[in-house]
Amino acid sequence: MNHVQARWHGLVPAMPIALAGALAFGGPSIAAAATFPDHPIKLIVPWGPGGPPDVAARIIGQYLSTHLGPVVVENHVGAGGTLASRLVAGSPPDGYTLMAATAGALSISPQVYKDAGIDPIKQFTAVALVSSAPLVIAINRSVPAHSVKELVAYAKANPGKLNYGAVIGTPPHMAGEMFKHITGANIVFVPYKTASQATADVLSGQMNMTFEGTTAIVPFIKSGQLRALAVTSSKRIPEIPDVPTMDELGYPGMPPDSWQGIVAPAGAPPAIVAKINAVVNQGLATPEVRNKIIGLGGEPEPESVQDFAAYIASQYKRWGEVIRITGVTLNN
Repeated sequence: MNHVQARWHGLVPAMPIALAGALAFGGPSIAAAATFPDHPIKLIVPWGPGGPPDVAARIIGQYLSTHLGPVVVENHVGAGGTLASRLVAGSPPDGYTLMAATAGALSISPQVYKDAGIDPIKQFTAVALVSSAPLVIAINRSVPAHSVKELVAYAKANPGKLNYGAVIGTPPHMAGEMFKHITGANIVFVPYKTASQATADVLSGQMNMTFEGTTAIVPFIKSGQLRALAVTSSKRIPEIPDVPTMDELGYPGMPPDSWQGIVAPAGAPPAIVAKINAVVNQGLATPEVRNKIIGLGGEPEPESVQDFAAYIASQYKRWGEVIRITGVTLNN
């Protein structure tokens, strides 16, 4: 059992046919892989340009372009990533259309949007896991709290005074709602179109706090601009080792991290999927790519197709439980 399997042991359901399809090799698939690619691959990003998911996708896209064949990155934004998901799911399953999948697009949005029209288990083939990143609970330094206990006490004594901002239907949004459920803190959610704007407003003091991935928030914690109170991962993270986990503080049950990977439409040729997986994993093992991903706050996660398929299924179940507990539903 590897580290991803161990992290989600007990949460992984039976392997879906569409995700497991990449595990069985056939003659035609191998023949197609021999000449793949013979024209550019499209890598669809479900979020806007310049954000961490987009930057990470372009890092991987560049490596694929150099070591496999030309990759064109396209941003298709809207409805929590479901617009991009529907586009990719409806594309020919030939390996030439891929998606830079994230927890928001595949683990959360299909379950939280009423008319998402996406089944990540049946409509996609796992290709490669790129990275995972824990979430950090951080506040503007003007908030009179130096610990989660103090923050919760302040929020309860001043109901509705504190707020947090996040893009709707993303891990930070759902983590914030789960935090409110677990602690009983009365904190107001303010929706944003981009994570960068939400972070900027926390930095300026227009927002009080955020539940953001290490990708976006650690540099501001290290510079002293924001105060970190806890991380949602099961272990402390090396970038900010003095920040305790929510489990340590007596608040278990927070969603542990966000993730990013590459998926293809269901039915993509297994040998082509394996070929892309091998090149992505090769890239994640290089200091250049690895350091860039770490620089974005992610932990590079080279995994087999099978392990990534299991991870997608387990993440879908884990975030589904968060959505069920918090009762969050959204309209497209």
